[in-house]
Amino acid sequence: MASLFAGRALVTWVRVVTATIAGNRSNSLLWIGEFVRGVWLPHSLAIKKMKNCVKASGQGQSKGFDRMKKTVLIAAALATMLLGSSVEGWAAKLVARIDVSSQTMTVRYGQAVYRWRVSTARKGYITPRGTYRPQRTARMWYSRKYDMSPMPHSVFYRGGYAIHGTGAVKSLGRPASHGCVRLHPANAAAFYSMVRQAGFRNTRIVVTN
Repeated sequence: MASLFAGRALVTWVRVVTATIAGNRSNSLLWIGEFVRGVWLPHSLAIKKMKNCVKASGQGQSKGFDRMKKTVLIAAALATMLLGSSVEGWAAKLVARIDVSSQTMTVRYGQAVYRWRVSTARKGYITPRGTYRPQRTARMWYSRKYDMSPMPHSVFYRGGYAIHGTGAVKSLGRPASHGCVRLHPANAAAFYSMVRQAGFRNTRIVVTN
């Protein structure tokens, strides 16, 4: 029974790891729940039943009981470690929320909160909505698509879409870009530094209407 439990626990644990690495939070939670419901609870009850049998019949089965108990404890420790690391990964240290309707970006980094004016896509273009992680950064980038326009302190989050500084500061607060999220150069530099410090894994970029 101990070997069967270990096998089931390992398979479920691998599924949780795979979903977590892929960034699929819902699947990770699903498999953690499956581990608790389908593996941990039934075998915890089995251990209790075996313990009662050991008490009733002496020490004849104590070796098997100790082996199974050790297996359960190891699996529980692995699950606890995985759950802890998953929660840490999901709890972003740096969150930037771009509100297209108000043309603002609210940044939360630890206890600090910043609210800056932005320019998102003007008519005829689009700023993709959704939740993203940074994909790459560039201290200075030049748009090959739009006449080598400078994009200082770029944080790319979906293909060629980025949060970056702009020289058109008078346009901030209203749609004006080709799809990127424009910031005042000083704010772009600050956000760029935050992303580099927090790391891509611990950063979320949320674009909403």
